[in-house]
Amino acid sequence: MANEVLRVAMAEKGETVESLAAKVSVDPKTAGRWLTSGRIPHPRTRIAVAEVLGRDAAELWPEPYRRRDLPWFRPWAELEQDATSIRSYEPLLVPGLLQTERYARAVLRTGGLLPAPEVDQIVAGRLERQEILCREEPPQLVVVIDEVVLRRLVGDRAVMAEQLSHLAAMAQREQVQIRVIPADGPWHTGLAGPFVLARLPDGAEVAYLDNQLRGQMVTDSRDIASLSRRWESVTGEALPRRRSIALIREVAQTWT
Repeated sequence: MANEVLRVAMAEKGETVESLAAKVSVDPKTAGRWLTSGRIPHPRTRIAVAEVLGRDAAELWPEPYRRRDLPWFRPWAELEQDATSIRSYEPLLVPGLLQTERYARAVLRTGGLLPAPEVDQIVAGRLERQEILCREEPPQLVVVIDEVVLRRLVGDRAVMAEQLSHLAAMAQREQVQIRVIPADGPWHTGLAGPFVLARLPDGAEVAYLDNQLRGQMVTDSRDIASLSRRWESVTGEALPRRRSIALIREVAQTWT
C-alpha cells in the first residue's frame, strides 16, 4: 500500500527519493519502498525523515504510534523498544520502566493536575513499555537513583513497600542493575536533572530529557557525549550493585 502522505510531504519540500535517502543515510531503494509498498522505517529513521520534511513522524507513519502513550512521548517509546541497552538516572522518582502500577498512579494523581482518563492512559502506556524487560532478549537496564527516591512517600506506605520490594526483585535479574547514591553524599552533577541514554542495535545513542511539560529527544553527538560524561560522574557516586540492593531492602522494611 503506497504512502500518499509521505509522497505529498516530500513533494512539498522538493525532496526526491534520492535526496531524502541521502539526508537520512539510507539506500535510495530503501526510501523508495517507504513510498511504494508502505514499508515502515526504523524508529530513529522515522524521526530523521520527519525532521527533514517538517512533519510529525506519527503523521507520516501512524501505525507504530497507535499506542496509549502521550503523543509527544511516542517517538521515545518506539526507540526504547529497539534499544539494546538503557542507562537511566533519576534523582526524585523511580524510573517509569521500574514503577509499579500503584506507584505510577500515585505520582500522576499528585496535585489533581491530570484528569482521570489521562492518568489511566499514561499508566497503561507505562506498563506496556515495561514488557521489554520480559522479552527473551531484553535490553540491559542500568538505573542510578538517589536514596531520597527510596525514602520520599509517594501514595501511602503500602505503595512504597510494594514499590521497593519490586525494585529489589528486579535488581536480581541478570540484565538489570539498580544502584543507589547515598543521601549523605555531596552534591553531584546528576542533581541538575534526570536523563536517559539508550543504545540502538546499530550502535547509535540517543537520549531523553524530562521536564514539567514534556520530554525532549536528544540526538546531537555533542549533547550525547556531555550526558555520557554526566553518567560516568553519577555512577561514580553510587553504591555497588549488592550494597544498593541491601539498602533498598533495608529501606523497604521501614515502609511496612
